[in-house]
Amino acid sequence: MKRRTLIIGGVGLAGMGLVGWLGWRETSRKAPQANNAMRAPVVVEPDPSQFFSESLPTLDGVEQAMMQFKGKPLVVNFWATWCPPCVKEIPDLNRLAAKHSQAVFLGVAVDTADNVRDFIKTVPIDYASVIAGHQGIDLVRALGNTAGGLPFTVLFKSDGSIEEVITGIVDPDALDRSVQKLVASSA
Repeated sequence: MKRRTLIIGGVGLAGMGLVGWLGWRETSRKAPQANNAMRAPVVVEPDPSQFFSESLPTLDGVEQAMMQFKGKPLVVNFWATWCPPCVKEIPDLNRLAAKHSQAVFLGVAVDTADNVRDFIKTVPIDYASVIAGHQGIDLVRALGNTAGGLPFTVLFKSDGSIEEVITGIVDPDALDRSVQKLVASSA
């Protein structure tokens, strides 16, 4: 009885392995195209006017015109609660926002207000935040991030033009230097 159970189990495992291998082989044929797209992104001239023409709600539902941030050095970080690198960089952004009070730091959540409300109970965000939902992906693409990946950080000069774009997690020391330069150029 045990031998028969082992044989049936072995055949079942072999069948599952074959199906898994065939699935992997089929999907890996398509992967090089996707990977090549990531290696050679389409370059789009960023358009900050779309960002500044938006109004986005705070966690309390109060609409905020992004135009109000023009005239000040601005660091905008697009993030989401489901994005581990986004979550990892929040303490660094909190520290830099406190250090650079001459610049405005703004978190733009590509998420729902409910998710963000729950999230900030455990990971506080000490700078201004607005909720963009799925519309946030359109905004990051308009700002030059054609892949739409998160996190995505944009440093705006006081005149609303883009000083620097950071795709992926920020290096806190490099961002510190960039914000110092941004503030100095706006003085």
